[in-house]
Amino acid sequence: MASTAFPSRDDFAALLNDSLGGADGGFEGRVVKGTVTAIENDMAVIDVGLKSEGRVALREFAAPGQKADLKVGDEVEVYVDRVENSIGEAMLSRDRARREAAWDKLESEFTESARVEGVIFGRVKGGFTVDLDGAVAFLPGSQVDIRPVRDVTPLMDIPQPFQILKMDRRRGNIVVSRRAILEETRAEQRSGLIQTLSEGQIIEGMVKNITDYGAFVDLGGIDGLLHVTDLSYKRINHPSEMINIGDTVRVQIIRINRDTQRISLGMKQLESDPWEGASVKYPVGAKLHGRVTNITEYGAFVELEPGIEGLVHVSEMSWTKKNVHPGKIVSTSQEVDVIVLEVDAEKRRISLGLKQAQSNPWESFADRHPVGSTVEGEVKNATEFGLFIGLDGDVDGMVHMSDIAWGISGEDALNLHRKGETVQAIVLDIDVEKERISLGMKQLEKGAPAIGSAASSSGLQKNATVTVTVLEVRDGGLEVQAGDDGVTGFIKRSDLGRDRDEQRPDRFQVGQKFDALVTGFDRSKKPTFSVKALQIAEEKQAVAQYGSSDSGASLGDILGEALKAKG
Repeated sequence: MASTAFPSRDDFAALLNDSLGGADGGFEGRVVKGTVTAIENDMAVIDVGLKSEGRVALREFAAPGQKADLKVGDEVEVYVDRVENSIGEAMLSRDRARREAAWDKLESEFTESARVEGVIFGRVKGGFTVDLDGAVAFLPGSQVDIRPVRDVTPLMDIPQPFQILKMDRRRGNIVVSRRAILEETRAEQRSGLIQTLSEGQIIEGMVKNITDYGAFVDLGGIDGLLHVTDLSYKRINHPSEMINIGDTVRVQIIRINRDTQRISLGMKQLESDPWEGASVKYPVGAKLHGRVTNITEYGAFVELEPGIEGLVHVSEMSWTKKNVHPGKIVSTSQEVDVIVLEVDAEKRRISLGLKQAQSNPWESFADRHPVGSTVEGEVKNATEFGLFIGLDGDVDGMVHMSDIAWGISGEDALNLHRKGETVQAIVLDIDVEKERISLGMKQLEKGAPAIGSAASSSGLQKNATVTVTVLEVRDGGLEVQAGDDGVTGFIKRSDLGRDRDEQRPDRFQVGQKFDALVTGFDRSKKPTFSVKALQIAEEKQAVAQYGSSDSGASLGDILGEALKAKG
C-alpha cells in the first residue's frame, strides 16, 4: 500500500507510458496522425495528442519545386522523433513520416518489380537525386537515358516513372533507373514496328549516329545498321564521306533478325550493279587506265570505274623490282595504266598487271645487245657461283665463276673482283621468259674463240695433236696458244706429263713450243690441251705398230723402234 501512496521514479515512468499508449505502443519512433492548430512564420503547429504540441517547417509539406498547400484544421501524418525536447515541445517530422511511409511502399513495389514515380530534384557526384514521394534515391548518370544526355534540366522537377535497381533500408540507400523504363518502352515499340517491316522493303530513315564501321538509321522508333560496305559499290573509307547525322536517307532492308531485333540496311542495293557485264567491259589483255585506291603488303587496288576495283599483285608490279613493298612502286591516288590478266565476275575479282603495260626490259635488252655483243656494268653482287652485273635497262646479268678467267679455279676467279667494280663482258645467252642473261668475261681475253662459233672453225678437232706456245706460266698450269695466232687454251698442272717430275710448270718458259693433244672444249668453245694424254696416246700407237702380246719385246724396245722410225 505504501508503494501505491508513494510511487517510485520507475512506477511513475510506467504510469506515463501507460497514459501514452503503453511501453510497446509508445509515440517515439512512430508515424502518428495530428491536426494543424496554427501556422506561424513558415512553421505549422501540430497537435498529436501529447501534453505539448510540435512544430514542423512548411517546406516539409511541399513537393519539390512547389509551395505547401496546408491550412489550419488539416489532418496530417508526422513522425515523432521525441515526445519532448529541452523546451518542452514535441519533436515532429513530416519528412520522416513521408519517408517511412514511402519506404514501406517502395519495398513492396521493389519486390513486385513495379515502376515507381519520382521527381529529379538535384545533382550529386556521379548522378542525380530523385524524390520518391518522400524517400530520396540516387539516379546514376548512366541510367538517365538510353544514350548520354548533355543537359538534364528539361527532365528535372517533372514526375516520371523509374525502376528500382536496388535498395537497402538499413543504410537508407535506393538506386533507380530511368533508362530501364525507356528501354522497356522502346522494346515494346520495336516489337510492334518490326512486325511491319520485311526484307527487301525500301524505306526512309534519319541518320542518328555515325561510327567507323557504319551508321545507325532511325526507321521511326527502331534503329537499323547501315554498314560502310553497303553504302556504295565504290570504296568508302568512312561513312561521313557520303552521309551526315540528321540526313534523311533512302535505304533497303537487307536482313531482319526478329529474335535480336537487329536490322541490316543498304544504300548501294538501290543502285545498278557495276559488275554486271564486267567480263565484256574488261576483256583479258585489255589495256586500261585507273587510280590506285589502296595499298597492301600483297599488292595494290586500282579503281577502273566507281564500284569496280582490280588487284595488281606485287609479283605483277615491276619487271625488275623483286621483293619490294608495293608502296615503293606506286602511291595512293596515283593514276596508272594496267593490263587485264583475269576476270571473275561471280567472285567480283579482276586481276591486273602493271608491268605488262610497260615494255619488257629483257626483250629491250635483247634487241639492243644480241648474243656476242660486249657490255659494261657494275658488279652488283658476288655469290658463291658467280657475279651479278648491273646492265642498262635496270636488268642484271650473271657471269658464272667458270666464265670469269682462264687458267684458275672459279673460287680464285671470284676473288679477283669486288662489289661496285665496273667490268666488261660478252653476252653469251639471253632467256627472256626466265629473265636471265648469261655473260662471260674470260671470252674477252686474247685468243678466245668467237661466241657461237664451232670448234672446228679454229681448225682444231678433239684428239688432234697441235703445237702450242707457252703464253704464261702459272702455279696451276700453263696458258698456251695453238700455233702463232690461234686460239688460247690452258693445260692443267696434272696434264703436263705422266710422271710427277714432269708436272712442274716451272720447267717451261714463256715462248717455248711443244706438242699437246686437244682433249676437248669448254662451254665457251675454248680448247683444253694435255701433254699427258698425248704421251699415253703415242705409247698405245707404238705398242699397236711395233709390238704384240707374244713378241716378248719390252716397252723400251718398242718405244726405241718407234723413235727410230719417227726420226
